[in-house]
Amino acid sequence: MTSKKTILPVIIVFIIISILLIHYWNGNSEGKEDSDQKTSMKIGVSIYNQYDTFISGLVDYLIEAAKLKEQEEGISITLDIANAGGSQVSQNYQVENFIKEDYDILCINLVDRTDASVAIDMAMNAGIPIIFFNRELVEKDLQRWDKLFYVGAVAFESGIMQGQIVVDACTKDFNSIDKNGDGILQYVILEGEPGHQDALIRTEYVIKTITEAGIKVEKLGDEIANWFRAQGETRMSKLLENYNGEIEIVIANNDDMALGAIDAIKKSMIEDAPAVVGIDGTTVGLEAVRNGDMIGTVLNDSKGQAFGIIDLAYPLVFDKKLPEDLIDGKYIRKPYIIVTKDNVEEIIGQ
Repeated sequence: MTSKKTILPVIIVFIIISILLIHYWNGNSEGKEDSDQKTSMKIGVSIYNQYDTFISGLVDYLIEAAKLKEQEEGISITLDIANAGGSQVSQNYQVENFIKEDYDILCINLVDRTDASVAIDMAMNAGIPIIFFNRELVEKDLQRWDKLFYVGAVAFESGIMQGQIVVDACTKDFNSIDKNGDGILQYVILEGEPGHQDALIRTEYVIKTITEAGIKVEKLGDEIANWFRAQGETRMSKLLENYNGEIEIVIANNDDMALGAIDAIKKSMIEDAPAVVGIDGTTVGLEAVRNGDMIGTVLNDSKGQAFGIIDLAYPLVFDKKLPEDLIDGKYIRKPYIIVTKDNVEEIIGQ
């Protein structure tokens, strides 16, 4: 016959084991619930240079898009924006810091599109996705991991559209562009960074588009102005000195350099100023088209890109369905738009 003294220890051990199992199950279920109910995300953003007018505008839209996403989804978003100041080394350190601080996702506007490997390696090791934007990395780097993405536009389209602006202006009133009446457009180019993909492609395709339309051109000179207005003014002043009165059109790889050229032209007091055309459709660029300082620009959809970045970041962090406009599982491409005097008011209104 089993005594009460024998049964009591067994009951006590059973109760202890039951309590431990209940705590274990509760702990696991609480952890799962926390995971399922994630309500915030931290986004680390590194931009190549905060003084780039286009990038500055894109960042403003990025903040706007994040606030809207917070309202739509009932979450909180920490958006930490770091300026690499044109240094790839600095950008790599910024990526390293974001990873150390457990950011959920990285958004990188590369300083050097050919040197993304360090950032990719760090992100892969940490298991943190990267959305590259505006400055497109080399395709083979993007294909290294299924958590790497790109948001931007197709560079050659901007060159084609810029060329079309010139073609349309010549078709409308060739004599107003061809000031010396020789049937040939004498032009100068203001280029972005040396070897930069967008600069090379825009320069190639704008001239190709003009010549394929049957318009004869003569290149007088070209200068590197690194995307900046001040450098555009300095380089244009040099071109005006070298080709006094000969320049009929200024083709700039972006609006800031085009505006720098306009600054130089106005200071030179040229009576019959050359036409100027840009790319980006920045706020100041659109205003220049509106007041007639530029014959046109090509809108690079900074707002669309910014909202595309946030719309992609959210499902990546919260494990939701990815956007339907994702191309080949990697790309979100926003189209360019030609802007001239004919539609600038509509574009500004939007």
